[in-house]
Amino acid sequence: MNNLFTRYTTESVTSGHPDKVCDQISDAILDACLAQDPTSRVAVETVGSHGMLFIGGEVRTNADVKYADIARKVYKGIGYDEDLDIIDRVDVQSGDIAMGVDTGGAGDQGIMYGYATDETKEYLPLGVVLSHKLARGLEKLRRDGTLPWLRPDGKTQVTIDNGRVITGLASTQHAEDAELEDIRTGLTEHLFTPILGDLADIEILVNPTGRFVQGGFAADAGLTGRKIMVDTYGGLMPHGGGAFSGKDATKVDRSAAYMARFAAKNLVANGYAKKALVSVAYAIGRAEPVMIEAFDENGKNLTDVVVKNFDFKPRSIIERLGLTRPIFQKTAAYGHFGTDDRSWEMIEKM
Repeated sequence: MNNLFTRYTTESVTSGHPDKVCDQISDAILDACLAQDPTSRVAVETVGSHGMLFIGGEVRTNADVKYADIARKVYKGIGYDEDLDIIDRVDVQSGDIAMGVDTGGAGDQGIMYGYATDETKEYLPLGVVLSHKLARGLEKLRRDGTLPWLRPDGKTQVTIDNGRVITGLASTQHAEDAELEDIRTGLTEHLFTPILGDLADIEILVNPTGRFVQGGFAADAGLTGRKIMVDTYGGLMPHGGGAFSGKDATKVDRSAAYMARFAAKNLVANGYAKKALVSVAYAIGRAEPVMIEAFDENGKNLTDVVVKNFDFKPRSIIERLGLTRPIFQKTAAYGHFGTDDRSWEMIEKM
């Protein structure tokens, strides 16, 4: 893990990217359930394509939730005007799953990872931080009217070489009448320079195809959970494969990944490591993890420190991090980590 990548590329996407639209809809449904019933069990997936949205999954809740209304509100709030033909196929959670979860067991099997590094104040790799800043910047410039030709869909990317940015990229949806040269000039002045600084030695790429008018579901299908590297560590660290959005905290895909990040960040913040990787694994229906491991950048085993300070049983995670609150829609764009107002990002004395 020490100096594993000297040159690497990371990406982010805007809230209007079709996959992220689906993530936000799934998490908005989760929040709506939790707001009325904090004990809700939710596993909701969303698929969008060419004017159609399909909402599927399993829910156990006392909340009265109108899935289609929530989806339309999220879609319009992101900045899309088109109406959606919405199909809802959400059913009740399987009793076979509930049988194990009701006793405090994990809602699924799987492996989760958490990572932190001291290279940025966010305790994330520099490329991850900058990719998200560029993507957030695109949305801000669209919403505040600085660049009125911007539209909701977009992607950003940076390449890092030995801690230095060598390439910055933005592909952004734009108005029909916007000229490519104006887009390049506007983004260079208002996006790349404020975030990346002096661009003299940085290759800047803007809309490499030359045109990006059609975006969102009109251009590409979207699916909940298809941006798991954007959500986490940019592909620089392992990922167990489980998505976060649309899942309540009994699903360890989400809650244990948050707890592993919490543990890793606190290992670094408390001086146990410059870089820390924490991994945990579960069996469905069982509360105790089947594995917990933690290492620093030199391979030193920090598992005993983690086990002493962090309880990875699902109920303990939920209680410690306050994961029955309706806080999840805002996590569904620009990464789940590196934002101070989230409980799993808090630093505690160990």
